[in-house]
Amino acid sequence: MPGEHVSERWAQWRDDVSLEEYHERWALREAAGQSTHGEADLVAHYRPTSVLDAGCGMGRVAIELSRRGVEVVGVDLDADLLVYARSDAPEIEWHHADLAGLDLGRTFDLVAMPGNVMLFCEPAARGPIIAALTRHLAPGGLLVAGFGVDPAAGGLALGEYDAHCAAAGLELHERFSTWERAPFDDSHGYAVSVHRRV
Repeated sequence: MPGEHVSERWAQWRDDVSLEEYHERWALREAAGQSTHGEADLVAHYRPTSVLDAGCGMGRVAIELSRRGVEVVGVDLDADLLVYARSDAPEIEWHHADLAGLDLGRTFDLVAMPGNVMLFCEPAARGPIIAALTRHLAPGGLLVAGFGVDPAAGGLALGEYDAHCAAAGLELHERFSTWERAPFDDSHGYAVSVHRRV
């Protein structure tokens, strides 16, 4: 089954979704004037000069950041999604790799994990992924991640996520309920967490 090497949850998503339709969906939304770059807007708010898009998928966020003049590198474990990223933006550096063992030999001002990456990876890989991404942060750099936080709906409890971050040497800097920086309220069932490397 496509995606089974990532996780069972990702394999289910791949089974339910046509990649071509998913790719086209964002272009149609943008053409209709809908806001499609909330993640890039928030990342840009921190004024990074370099960004690692961890779990970049088809590259939507990385490509938008590149358009805004940010040096960006994308990494994903699903090679099928990277085909779209490389086709849409061959000038960007894309890597097919497992985040848990990632070693690009460099650091970034900010690492972004939009797209529920923490939910689609194997639960046992969450700690190693955060540790690996922290090693790619410059001192004072930011890890920005958005994901569902209601365990009853398959989300990841913030206490668990924060514990992984603390173990990796990160401290909570800010937290929002949306990529548009709405004040955090756990009733939303979603959080965008910004942790800083100490």
